[in-house]
Amino acid sequence: MSDSLTTETAATQAAPDYVNEREEGRKALKELLKPVQGSLMIGRILAGLSGVLAIAPYIALVQLGGLFATAYATGQPVDADRAMLIVQILISTFCLRIFLLFIALGVTHFADARFVSYVRARTIERVGNAPLGWFTSTNSGRIRKALHDDVAQIHTMVAHQPVEMTQAMIMPVALLIYAFYVDWRLGLLSIATLPLYGLFMAWMMSNMGPKTVEMDAKLARVSATMVELVTGITVVKAFGKVGQAHGNYQQAADEFAVFYNDWTGSMIKGSALANVSISVPVLLLVNVGGGSLMVNAGWVSATDVLSTTLIALALPYGIELLGNSTWAYQIAGAAALRVTTTLKTPVLEQKTEAEQDIHGSQVVFNKVSFAYDDTQALRNVSLTLSEGTVTALVGPSGSGKSTLATLLARFNDPDSGSITLGGVDLRNIPTGQLYRNIGFVLQDPQLLRMSIRDNIALGRPDATDAEVRAAAVAACIADRIDALPDGFDTMFGSGINLSGGEQQRVAIARALLVDAPVLILDEATAFTDPESEAEIQKALTILVRGRTVLVIAHRPESILGVDQIAVLDHGNLVACGTPNDVIDHPLFTGLARISSGHNTEDLS
Repeated sequence: MSDSLTTETAATQAAPDYVNEREEGRKALKELLKPVQGSLMIGRILAGLSGVLAIAPYIALVQLGGLFATAYATGQPVDADRAMLIVQILISTFCLRIFLLFIALGVTHFADARFVSYVRARTIERVGNAPLGWFTSTNSGRIRKALHDDVAQIHTMVAHQPVEMTQAMIMPVALLIYAFYVDWRLGLLSIATLPLYGLFMAWMMSNMGPKTVEMDAKLARVSATMVELVTGITVVKAFGKVGQAHGNYQQAADEFAVFYNDWTGSMIKGSALANVSISVPVLLLVNVGGGSLMVNAGWVSATDVLSTTLIALALPYGIELLGNSTWAYQIAGAAALRVTTTLKTPVLEQKTEAEQDIHGSQVVFNKVSFAYDDTQALRNVSLTLSEGTVTALVGPSGSGKSTLATLLARFNDPDSGSITLGGVDLRNIPTGQLYRNIGFVLQDPQLLRMSIRDNIALGRPDATDAEVRAAAVAACIADRIDALPDGFDTMFGSGINLSGGEQQRVAIARALLVDAPVLILDEATAFTDPESEAEIQKALTILVRGRTVLVIAHRPESILGVDQIAVLDHGNLVACGTPNDVIDHPLFTGLARISSGHNTEDLS
């Protein structure tokens, strides 16, 4: 009961959000379509002219009817020349109408092609200049959705909607004007059932926004309970709570089923009544029946009734087209909002494209602070990595170790303070030059679906085969690569998989090939087996030689041979010095004991 009330309350509160989001979507769509508005306007004008020409068959019908009626009344033969002229005009206007419609759709489809190219190019450019840290909080699915799915949903609004919406508005208006021109009573008769259609549709669409929000909330609860059941099945079974977990899912599913059944039931009734009111039998009954009475009264001719009845039958098409376009407009608005959000991705400031004169490989963090939204990750951290030394970052989870390291790799820029490499602020170093001077080996090596050779040469595409092999030999991975079906040409991920330790060594070979003077190392052996650890340590020994290295240490006991240890806690640098200087620091001691179960005397 309480869950139901909570869901209903959430839906009620979310209704204004739904309205606001829809309005924001409209604004985003309007802004996004600015580059092609000229072409869309041309398409609308051509579609409007095509819509006006839609009345030509009805005019021709009345004219031909009058011609035959006059001939019948006077007993004279039909004026063949005049009848032929009317038919020629009818065919000509029909062909012109189709031609204008074809040209209009051609203009809007070419506009759509330009629009898709423009949006995708802007999105790729924006994402390409985004800080690397943005990718850690943004999954690839969101980017793919913006580039493919969302752009495809906007396709209708560019390629079809301008033409179809214009026709849906112009054609009914033109036809109604002509119907009232024929006879105002027949004009009223042709739209007699439209008010009923409007009332039924309004009833069907009432509370659509809040109901949609409520449906999303109930679906979210179904999804959450299902994930809870599936991902926690081991623990659930272990503690004998399968019935309870399944019961939560079943309750959420049943609540959604009842809600959806009630909602769609009322919608189906409204939709059925609305469609009946403009169905062909009803329209024929109203227009032919009412028209027959008027013919008997001598107010109109049978030809007039025939033409306005055909107009009445044509009106629902325009109305349905308007309804479909409105729905497509809302979908496209939501897609445009997501695309616009991606296009507003923050970019790293690049002050100059000119390469800088970097003196050595000393790194200096000067009063660096950084926050993720409202969470302060680093507070006034000052740290110097002397050239050719190894510095280890130690601290509990959430202390800021990874954040400090990623700032050096310029995944993000600090909120305040500065980071310099060889005396030059990182923000002044062009991206290409920066990553020739700073390399990194992370716990997740991120090998791509390409050959092993190309994965190693990712940072140096111009490297020779001999240089690639030399890097693989130094990383202790060459023999394993040679054992693969196609050696260095083996495609990674195509049925060929390497172990985690082997992937790490490929990443080390990649770093060796780049030969960057500064290296960021996320302790690569933290979660590997002893055999892999030994091979990786051997490769790392070669890799760090002569470089300025920053190590993110997950196991304090494994980095006591480094030159400098920096201890972080809640974003603050609480200790820094040689291993002997920090080994007795309470935080370091506690971390070491937790990690290894040894005391500091054993470690020393």
